[in-house]
Amino acid sequence: MMSNIQIFSAPLGRFFISTIFVMAGLNKISGYEGTSGYMDTMGVPSGLLPLVIILEVIGGLAIIIGWKTRPVAFILAGFSILSALIFHADFTDQNMMIMFMKNIAIAGGFLFLVAHGSGAYALDNLTINKRKNLSVAD
Repeated sequence: MMSNIQIFSAPLGRFFISTIFVMAGLNKISGYEGTSGYMDTMGVPSGLLPLVIILEVIGGLAIIIGWKTRPVAFILAGFSILSALIFHADFTDQNMMIMFMKNIAIAGGFLFLVAHGSGAYALDNLTINKRKNLSVAD
């Protein structure tokens, strides 16, 4: 049985950890040329930018609504780690080191979602309950 804190912290936590991705993806659309150029200078093919935008926006929204939480969280954790290693690994720059650690911390949060699931108020719960009802009816 979940406490009130667990019930409300799960959707709020999903919202907090994912909003940064939705906003970043939308900002990449409006600043497409700049982001594309930055990716090229960092050795990442700018042709991947549409996939990054889709991952950030759709993946972020999926976590917020709690849909396919575990696999999406796993992918976003990996994306966060890769982004840290590629774009923020200059530890001589304190801002880059902070951005690196932020990405690693976000990956840790996503791994908690992988381990524990979406929690309350998630679409994942609808499919779980539907499967339980079907197996009981069989």
